[in-house]
Amino acid sequence: GSFLRDEVLQDKRARILSRGLPKQKPIEGVKQVLVVASGKGGVGKSTTAGKIFLVVAKEVGLLDADIYGPSIPKMMNLKGNPELTPENLMRPLKNYGIACMSMGFLIEETAPVVWRGLMVMSAVEKLLRQVDWGQLDYLVIDMPPGTGDVQLSISQNIPIAGAVIISTPQDVALLDARKGTEMFRKVHVPVLGLVQNMSVFQCPKCKHETHIFGADGVRDLAKTVGLDVLGDIPLQVNIRETCDSGQPVVISQPQSDAVSLVHCAKSKKKKKKPTTKCSSHP
Repeated sequence: GSFLRDEVLQDKRARILSRGLPKQKPIEGVKQVLVVASGKGGVGKSTTAGKIFLVVAKEVGLLDADIYGPSIPKMMNLKGNPELTPENLMRPLKNYGIACMSMGFLIEETAPVVWRGLMVMSAVEKLLRQVDWGQLDYLVIDMPPGTGDVQLSISQNIPIAGAVIISTPQDVALLDARKGTEMFRKVHVPVLGLVQNMSVFQCPKCKHETHIFGADGVRDLAKTVGLDVLGDIPLQVNIRETCDSGQPVVISQPQSDAVSLVHCAKSKKKKKKPTTKCSSHP
């Protein structure tokens, strides 16, 4: 009896293990998928994702995978419900020539999403599979913070060309950024590099620089984990203002210093120029 039961259990376990991970299925019409992620919230994932598509300057879509706190509708100045195709697929909303899809288009702007995990996963599946993306060179996915179900499910269910990890130089953000990096490595998603966001505040009057969150935390992390720093974005008022108004800085202020840093594939530390200090910096 017990020997037979053990054999049955072992056979069942072997069959379950043989199934392995879910087979990755590409998103129809999408050539490459890039994910923008971080371990911690509030470090500028959505802001950076909103810049990447304009730097790439090809047929690009933007998917907001943050179900609880979607940011793309506001940053891309988009409102309304997606139309449906005859095949019952949602048509992305467009602005600046970019196809965008977000949970924010499907609920009221002020309505909280009070859902358990299974409902969130169902929503993510719909945003991935029930959208008519057309023909895209790149789909940029703005991930929610953390290393939970959404990140794991997306990583295992669709082929991802690479992940970009966003972090501020602050120690508490770097700890979570490293966890995010290691998570993608565990699920065999190549990490393209790190972006250091909010790296330095420059006084608009005297150009004096203050490293509010620390100076080179992301650079140090990059060396530790063997990755490149892809960009170094300053903490600037115009970046915050343009994001809040739905006019990305790469559109509204294409000649700004911030845009040149976003375009930079291998940013280096700038030499400080001698400046006249204002009253804010005695």
